[in-house]
Amino acid sequence: MAAADTIVALATPPGTSALAVIRLSGPEAFQVLARICPGVSQPPEPRKATLARAVDPVSGELLDQVVVTTYAAPGSYTGEDMVEISSHGGWVSPARILEGCTAAGARRAQEGEFTRRAYLNGKMDLLQTEAVLDLIEGRTQALHKAAVHQLERGLSRRISALREGLVELEVLLMHHLDFPEEDEPPIPVETIGQRARELEGVMEDLLETAPEGEMLREGAVTVLAGRPNSGKSSLFNALLGEERAIVTEIPGTTRDALEAVVSLGGFPFRLVDTAGLRDTEEPVERLGIEVAWRYLKSADLILFCAEAGRELESQERAFLAEVAGTPVVLVRTKGDESGVKEGSRREGEEVKGVGKSLETSITTGEGLAALRDYLPTLIYGGLVRSRNDAPVLTRARHSRGVRKAREEVRSFREGLESGLPAEVAATHLRPAETALEELLGVIPREEILDRLFREFCIGK
Repeated sequence: MAAADTIVALATPPGTSALAVIRLSGPEAFQVLARICPGVSQPPEPRKATLARAVDPVSGELLDQVVVTTYAAPGSYTGEDMVEISSHGGWVSPARILEGCTAAGARRAQEGEFTRRAYLNGKMDLLQTEAVLDLIEGRTQALHKAAVHQLERGLSRRISALREGLVELEVLLMHHLDFPEEDEPPIPVETIGQRARELEGVMEDLLETAPEGEMLREGAVTVLAGRPNSGKSSLFNALLGEERAIVTEIPGTTRDALEAVVSLGGFPFRLVDTAGLRDTEEPVERLGIEVAWRYLKSADLILFCAEAGRELESQERAFLAEVAGTPVVLVRTKGDESGVKEGSRREGEEVKGVGKSLETSITTGEGLAALRDYLPTLIYGGLVRSRNDAPVLTRARHSRGVRKAREEVRSFREGLESGLPAEVAATHLRPAETALEELLGVIPREEILDRLFREFCIGK
């Protein structure tokens, strides 16, 4: 990717639409525009939409009537001279204008190259570029909210503040070391250690958002389990709001895992309908049960389905004991068939390994709203309770960086407390700073940039 190149890409999805946007960026962006839209004044007036005729730069054939908007460097998304050409949508017109731009001297952009240039030109840091991707790909309100906050530098400010805290620790340490041993230093070692402990605590608080924050991007893996014909597939369809799973009275209908992502209370859940758990000699069903167990071992949440109005069997209780450590909600299904009053909740039901028990009826809809309300609180409780402006670690890269910094600060503090010379303990502070600088992209690592921007669409 040569920064001296002028790049072009379609910034909207191809296909039938009212409009399409072709984006140009680079040192020759305005010159390419002059060849495509010769009627536009040169130099073009920045940030002014202009009606123009787009023509083939070789044959002069009229391609479309377009609206052109220009942005002069550095006041653009990429920090370079930039052009956006809005044409009619569809397949042919945008494609021909795109071909005309390449014939006029532009190069086809690669994945994420516009945003990569924005980062390299100082328009945003690396955390903000990741927020751009989350805004594009996010399907739930919670991820959108976290991405907007990150784009507005909420997380960047917190990471920068931690980095400043490390610099302050180094300054305190320099004051301590500048005095000979016979003099009493103005900054006692105990004070420096306490500052380090406080910084460590802030990092720990931020790390606590990581498990829920990372689930915002992929969804909490929520496995529906239970014996055959216990209402798993019906509950799956009800939570999803459409008929995806086959529902019959024949036990063992579900043979393979069926996945779908659903938003509950604005938070993402990856629902997985699995084969009923039982002992069977039927080979295909046994394979389905093995698949179910693979999902259960990696589940963030288990909805264990059992019909209302009956005691759990010993095999079911043994299963619940086996998945101890994973949050389990006992969903009492078919409440309308149990003879128990509709909508009643068996919240007082004592079952080992179960955090809560709720009774539901797919037929009447009773209990489903309570289940939908409860699950986000159970899995995303910290985010549900947090303020809208609280930063969240939404990627494994974020948590690795903050964890590395916290470990180095802890080693520094423990070294001081154990009597290690301050100048020796201080060797842990620079690696902690480096970990945070890599998060922000202050120290660009090419492999991180390549991996990140490959996830972007071409026009972004």
